Amino acid sequence: MASRHPLFPEKLARYIVEHSVREAEVLRELREATASNPHAGMQIGADQGQFMALLVQAIGARRCLEIGTFTGYSALAVALALPADGRVLCCDINAEWTALARRFWRKAGVEHKIELRLAPALETLAQLEGPFDFVFIDADKENYQNYYERSLALLRRGGLIAVDNTLWSGAVADARARDATTRALRSFNDKLHGDSRVALSLLPIGDGLTLALKR
Repeated sequence: MASRHPLFPEKLARYIVEHSVREAEVLRELREATASNPHAGMQIGADQGQFMALLVQAIGARRCLEIGTFTGYSALAVALALPADGRVLCCDINAEWTALARRFWRKAGVEHKIELRLAPALETLAQLEGPFDFVFIDADKENYQNYYERSLALLRRGGLIAVDNTLWSGAVADARARDATTRALRSFNDKLHGDSRVALSLLPIGDGLTLALKR
C-alpha cells in the first residue's frame, strides 16, 4: 500500500502505513486510478484520509465542506465515515478530475452524501450558509488565508478546519525557498499561529496538516 510521506524516510513511512492504515477497497481503487494522472501527487495519502475520517467521527460531524477535491479521495474517505444523514459539499473547478471522483463516489454508494459545485471556491463560499462541522482546505495556496477566513465564519463553535500541505515538503523552513507558493504558506502558518480564535496544531502528517478548532 503506497502513501505520500515527504517528511519521513521511506522505511519509516512504510512502517506507519503498514501498522495503521485500513484502506477500504474502493479507496484503494480510486488511489490507483489516480496514479496515472500527471498531478497524482496532489492526492492525499491513505493514512491522511484515514486520519481525517477519524476526525469527523471524533467530533460527530454531519455537515462537511471541502475546498479542493481533485479526484475525490478525501471526500470519499470522509463520506464513508459520516452517518447516514451526513453530507459533504465539495468545491472544485476541474470537471475532468472530478468526473473520476463522481464515478468512485457512485461505486462506493455515497454519491447521495456528496454535493459537488464546479466554480471558483471563493464564489461558492460566498453563497453558503453555516454552520459546518468540519472543513478541509486543499486548494491553491495563495488563497489559503481567504479560504480560512470564510471557512471559520461558516464553522460552528467546536468545529474543525484541516489544512493540507502546510509544511510543503519542508520548504517552509528553508530560507532559500522564496517562490510564491512557499511564501504564501509561511504567511498562512504565521497567521494561524497568532489566531486566538482557534486552538491549533500543525502535524507532520502527509505534507503537513494543520488542525484549527474554533473556540
